[in-house]
Amino acid sequence: MSIKKKARRIDLDTEEHIYHLKVKSQDWFDAWVSKLRHHRLYRQNEIVRSPRDASFHIFPSTSTAESSPAANASVMDGKVQPNSCSWQSPLPCSNSLPATCTTGQSKVAAWLQDSEEMDRCAEDLAHCQSNLVELSKLLQNLEILQRTQSAPNFTDMQVPFSATMSPVRLHSSNPNLCADIEFQTPPSHLTDPLESSTDYTKLQEEFCLIAQKVHSLLKSAFNSIAIEKEKLKQMVSEQDHNKGHSTQMARLRQSLSQALNQNAELRSRLSRIHSESIICDQVVSVNIIPSPDEAGEQIHVSLPLSQQVANESRLSMSESVSEFFDAQEVLLSASSSENEASDDESYISDVSDNISEDNTSVADNISRQILNGELTGGAFRNGRRTCLPAPCPDTSNINLWNILRNNIGKDLSKVSMPVELNEPLNTLQHLCEEMEYSELLDKASETDDPYERMVLIAAFAVSGYCSTYFRAGSKPFNPVLGETYECIREDKGFRFFSEQVSHHPPISACHCESKNFVFWQDIRWKNKFWGKSMEILPVGTLNVMLPKYGDCYVWNKVTTCIHNILSGRRWIEHYGEVTIRNTKSSVCICKLTFVKVNYWNSNVNEVQGVVMDQEGKVVHRLFGKWHEGLYCGVAPSAKCVWRPGSLPTNYELYYGFTRFAIELNELDPVLKDLLPPTDARFRPDQRFLEEGNLEAAAAEKQRVEELQRSRRRYMEENNLEHVPKFFKKVIDANQREAWVSNDTYWELRKDPGFSKVDSPVLW
Repeated sequence: MSIKKKARRIDLDTEEHIYHLKVKSQDWFDAWVSKLRHHRLYRQNEIVRSPRDASFHIFPSTSTAESSPAANASVMDGKVQPNSCSWQSPLPCSNSLPATCTTGQSKVAAWLQDSEEMDRCAEDLAHCQSNLVELSKLLQNLEILQRTQSAPNFTDMQVPFSATMSPVRLHSSNPNLCADIEFQTPPSHLTDPLESSTDYTKLQEEFCLIAQKVHSLLKSAFNSIAIEKEKLKQMVSEQDHNKGHSTQMARLRQSLSQALNQNAELRSRLSRIHSESIICDQVVSVNIIPSPDEAGEQIHVSLPLSQQVANESRLSMSESVSEFFDAQEVLLSASSSENEASDDESYISDVSDNISEDNTSVADNISRQILNGELTGGAFRNGRRTCLPAPCPDTSNINLWNILRNNIGKDLSKVSMPVELNEPLNTLQHLCEEMEYSELLDKASETDDPYERMVLIAAFAVSGYCSTYFRAGSKPFNPVLGETYECIREDKGFRFFSEQVSHHPPISACHCESKNFVFWQDIRWKNKFWGKSMEILPVGTLNVMLPKYGDCYVWNKVTTCIHNILSGRRWIEHYGEVTIRNTKSSVCICKLTFVKVNYWNSNVNEVQGVVMDQEGKVVHRLFGKWHEGLYCGVAPSAKCVWRPGSLPTNYELYYGFTRFAIELNELDPVLKDLLPPTDARFRPDQRFLEEGNLEAAAAEKQRVEELQRSRRRYMEENNLEHVPKFFKKVIDANQREAWVSNDTYWELRKDPGFSKVDSPVLW
């Protein structure tokens, strides 16, 4: 629980949920804080004092007697018998358990191993035995005192004992006095009836007090036995329930076996159809975009298609099945060959039935053309990496509580974190990662129906979150002021650049353009730590313009929350509402809701939305999950609009990166001389972390941060203000500050080149 007195706000982090309370008056705020603190203190004391009562409230908690030296003793015929009631936890034996259900056996075994309640019961009974020994001695003393002083007959108020625990009756004339009891009465005591009456009353009171302790201990023992009885009843009930469904389970197993056989048969048929399908005659024209610093027209190369087979099914934009091909992956999948490569005319006319041989010859032919400078002078890359140089480090030995305990409720963007918690990407590259499924924008630029265009824009907005599903365990590097990043993807047909335009508050801006669309955004991030979870609050808008139709779509981001920061497995959640508007037309509007997990809904990562016309009538309904896909329509006839691609092999060892993310920080030798020195690929701490050198990464991270602090102090002392190099601040239609491109990046890259442009020293 964190409170802000000035704002009268209370933030509660229950690990599963985060609650933000805003109180109107100061009196009510003080009352809320007081009650919440009392409740938390009460629950903590209750759990510490009696953990079992937190789950079972059969009886109210009662105080138990302290352990005595005779705690492990019992009274049998007036003699002390040690260890007569010790409890031994039974070990689970598979032979003794019913063989009807494996689940039932495991639950019973777990119940048998859980001996906490029975240990408590044994301890209470031991204390009870100790008190019974004291009661026996007190009773003997009372009887002796009664006989010697002619007190009223004590037999009427004597508590009956069982046969095994009744003491020997002692009289003044009885020769069978117990040897364990030493009782001597002074002569003066025999003659003072008032003093003897007082002693007799004290013995009675002591007898009653110990009897009350015995009653309390027996009640506690009964409580423990009742709890175990309830557990046993639950186990028996579940086993009986499983027995009743054994026949149904057998039928289900048989149906499952038949379904698996049918599935295997269908897979074999599909494989045969795939192998017999002829795709050699199909030729695709690949548009190779020249680099921005080179003039010239686009070059068209005809390549035979090689179908990409994935483990997951490919879902199309329409209800009919469509197949997607990646012309560049044909080149990537081709291995080197010693055979002579034929020219374009030969491989078009002499088509071989062996597709792999054709692809090899084509790849060799294209590679030779690239080396000879016949294409775009090296701008068309013939391969990208498929994994990182080193796996992610082990972070289990990092004590986050020592780092974060003094920052509850604060913005973590100003807190320096260990480099082991980072991933080898920064926020500027994360903005580029949102362009992974830019083909949705290409498809939207070719769709005439405005409602269907809005559906595709909504799918693109959702697709930007899918890469975060396996990334909750690490955080990106914070860009330093003036840091940049560029990405040119010939295979996707876009070029992208971004810049850190402000440090306090941290603001990142980016711009991406293609022949089909223009995309830009500026985002300010606020990271709030609430004790067990961390909320990431984005402030800013995303914009997409489709030149063909003159549309300009604007939408916002939702809140991101990372749970189990300090313990357990971290998991990420996105929740909030997204409103997508076309600022150039009011024909339709889209509203998406990222559903927050709650107690009544077990589904996670759900997205629901609608596309409405001007009158508010629903035209399309959208549903799905942001990490699995988005569908349009009503199940089961809904069509899939978007689905993420499969992850690379051993992705969990490489920060959970997608294939697109793995390629973002790759530094190509040809590209190295064209990038500005402020590009994120040159950042040393990020590069060392990617290579697995943690010591060097930590040292460089500290050096880069200290260099940034020195630059900030210098600018403050000299009243200097940082001016972004590639973006400018404007006021949008909503009177909000926004950062847009000043259209100088690609011009400077082309002429005179970044090597001849003054750039700040960032690392």
